Amino acid sequence: MLHPRGVLTVAATCFLALTAAVVTLGALPADAALRDALLALATPGVVAAMRVFNRAGDWRVLAPGVILLLVVFRRARARWWLWPGALAIAPLLEGALKHLVGRARPEDVSFGFPSGHSTAAATFFGMVVLLADELPGRACAVVRGLALAMILLVGVARVMLRAHWPSDVLAGIALGLALAAAAGWVASTPEPRD
Repeated sequence: MLHPRGVLTVAATCFLALTAAVVTLGALPADAALRDALLALATPGVVAAMRVFNRAGDWRVLAPGVILLLVVFRRARARWWLWPGALAIAPLLEGALKHLVGRARPEDVSFGFPSGHSTAAATFFGMVVLLADELPGRACAVVRGLALAMILLVGVARVMLRAHWPSDVLAGIALGLALAAAAGWVASTPEPRD
């Protein structure tokens, strides 16, 4: 079983470290090299596939996905408001942080840190990872693996579609996982008795 408090601690620490580095240094030393390496792989077929994976970080796809979480996972229904709440908070927090940090995207003047698509995908699929505990062994492992792959693919898509620096994506993933873990932590605490 994954412990949401531990995931929250690690994800929040990673997010804070990345934010401090970006505020201090701007683009991180590895950003350009990693971006160039990913863009070198961007054949027309790969870019077409990345456009499909990119949609998995769009709220129009993820908001209805929360309904599926509530249908599939018993634990999600117990405190149903947590999961859509975490997904609703994600763009508000990410948008505020973009303005606070104020770092431009690699090929645009609009703010890019942290990546909104990566934040949304990591929030949603992070919730899937945490809720998958109630599935039987092999199903749990498969669902978790697919959810983690989606987080990674959305992040890679954001870089390959020239929308973000890699550190924007990593910060979005850390922020999203922190939000998912916070919801999971609250869901795992006993309800107060009257």
